[in-house]
Amino acid sequence: MLKFENVTKRYAETGDVLRNVSFHLHHGELAFLTGHSGAGKSTLLKLIAVIERCNRGAIWLDGENLSAAKESQIPYLRRKMGFIYQDYKLLKDRTVFDNVALPLVIAGYGHQEISRRVRAALEKVGLSGKEKKYPMALSGGEQQRVGIARAVVNKPPLIIADEPTGNLDPELASEIMRLFESFQQVGVTVLIASHDISLISKMNHRVLKLDHGQLILG
Repeated sequence: MLKFENVTKRYAETGDVLRNVSFHLHHGELAFLTGHSGAGKSTLLKLIAVIERCNRGAIWLDGENLSAAKESQIPYLRRKMGFIYQDYKLLKDRTVFDNVALPLVIAGYGHQEISRRVRAALEKVGLSGKEKKYPMALSGGEQQRVGIARAVVNKPPLIIADEPTGNLDPELASEIMRLFESFQQVGVTVLIASHDISLISKMNHRVLKLDHGQLILG
């Protein structure tokens, strides 16, 4: 599903940030990406999102080579990914419905299909009835659930979460992790970057650990 083959990323100012990283996530697999600050986690996620390009190696998503993609292909490749962030990145002046609908609007779906998918996604994350609320009227946990609904509304085969529980208390963090597991159980591949070793240790999932740009566990 997602495959890194001897991937190296180098910046002129700092040298190699990732060195010869290789791993393979299968369809329906959930894995954690961890490591010290500066280990290369953010760079690895940027390579998947094709925000950055690797200097050597190849990155494959669902059989397509991301590292060789043309600029015109990138928006379509990103539709295969759902992104979730620590700071939610919600549009504060838009309702919950509009925030979740955004990927579908961009993809050109019709109004009826958008309405059906948005309501289904909100039900999945436990936010039915919150469609007309604005993000600032929600708790942090609810805002993160809106972000998750937005990430899955387009039914992408891959979900990438960057420190999704960083702003949440332990109980809410566990609830969010159970949501990710529910997506994994229906065949979605999930990669979660996290510093929360105590939370990761409670969950029986694969751990990819970076240390100064090298994959030392995975």
